[in-house]
Amino acid sequence: MSHKRIPKRKAAIAVGGVAALGAAALLLPNANASQDGNNAAAAAPRTLKASDASDLASQLEKLLGDAFAGSYYDDGQKQLVVNVVDVSGDDNNVIVQAKKAGAQVRQVENSPAELKAASQTLKAKATIPGTSWAVDPKTNKILVTADSTVTGGKWDRLESTVNSLGANMATIKKSAGTFKTFVSGGDAIFGGGARCSLGFNVTAGDGSPAFLTAGHCGVAAEQWSDSENGAPIGTVDQAVFPGEGDFALVKYDDAATQAPSEVNVGQQKVAITEAAEATVGTEVFRMGSTTGLSNGQVLGLDATVNYPEGTVTGLIQTNVCAEPGDSGGSLFTQDGQAIGLTSGGSGDCTVGGETFFQPVTTALEATGATLGAGGAGAGQEAGGQDNGAGAGQEAGGEQAGQGAGEQGAGQEAGGQDNGAGAGEEAGAGQDAGAGQEAGGEQAGQGAGEQGAGQEAGGQDNGAGAGEEAGAGAGNDQNGANGQNDKH
Repeated sequence: MSHKRIPKRKAAIAVGGVAALGAAALLLPNANASQDGNNAAAAAPRTLKASDASDLASQLEKLLGDAFAGSYYDDGQKQLVVNVVDVSGDDNNVIVQAKKAGAQVRQVENSPAELKAASQTLKAKATIPGTSWAVDPKTNKILVTADSTVTGGKWDRLESTVNSLGANMATIKKSAGTFKTFVSGGDAIFGGGARCSLGFNVTAGDGSPAFLTAGHCGVAAEQWSDSENGAPIGTVDQAVFPGEGDFALVKYDDAATQAPSEVNVGQQKVAITEAAEATVGTEVFRMGSTTGLSNGQVLGLDATVNYPEGTVTGLIQTNVCAEPGDSGGSLFTQDGQAIGLTSGGSGDCTVGGETFFQPVTTALEATGATLGAGGAGAGQEAGGQDNGAGAGQEAGGEQAGQGAGEQGAGQEAGGQDNGAGAGEEAGAGQDAGAGQEAGGEQAGQGAGEQGAGQEAGGQDNGAGAGEEAGAGAGNDQNGANGQNDKH
């Protein structure tokens, strides 16, 4: 018997979340990539969607070696900008290779080693509660931030340290709020009187279902429930905070728990297909149990934050808002990439502020977990039929949606492969690539990880993502726990 579902967001927040999704065209697949491949434009920067830019940045970092000095995504131009150092001109082979790969290349002054040395100086001389610093490849400098508690002698000490680094090494700014971890009391996941948010469902190293959340949540309580004063559903297996990260792995107490790889954003679900590194300039979305869905941009990488509880390193800095109770919540991209777990920051969703996130890739590596569980994205327990639209389709009529994910549609494992042409394989079970909805049919090819699976006698015809937000997430017809909503 499975545990209860984590409650869905309140209607007001859900509506706001859907509005944000619609405004940002979150679930609509972007055109993939390059400009016309004519010879004249062969070396021109390619037009890239954010996920492709992140992949290209990783490739170029390996290709360029010591010449690589960071990169960022120019969201306006839809291009990857790569910083290089120690090159002599456009004829240099390093630049030629990077340009041929499709990046916009610019030469900068500060090398990664120099920026790292500057960060070490800040650590040694200015580890003051209420301060943070991160590498900003747009400016090729260290971005230093001080919250409202850093005044008087503390401010003088910080400013003096920044100035000692040199005029072109770091910038400093004040934040109106106070740096804190975003843990509180209320609904969502509960433990020891605290409230946090579930980040991403994963599979632990021993094959058991689990989820990631913030480390400061994991050290606050050993057991977590999906309702206030409810029975525990998970037990903390590993937790890091403060120190080299802010993440925790919580294993579900019921080994039969179905933990789909998706983020529930209210009236829609976003299929999570992979974990990815953050890229400065990329638009990202945060889901939390207090404020629901918010979006913004990545501002800096390898951030150090000096919380009152201690220093945390290796974080992602963004301008996405968050509030108490959002801790541990998921940071992801419109393409379904898992990026981070909400750690803390300053401000709120009224005035804005800075928010820091634990990279998911680092948390997975440290805990030995892998993203997702069972790979179904949406499954069925104990009979019944779940026609999950995944993205919440429009009521009535027919609408065609083309996805961009890995799995497409078809039937494998003892059946035949009826591919929809937009993915590679369906995995186990049947993915119809189209979800039925009241008043008509919804045609789509699925933009998520398998989109749907068939489990324990049930059938899930999931449209994945890529459809227009409208009338909910499809038809969930009877059956005991037809779908576990794990976010």
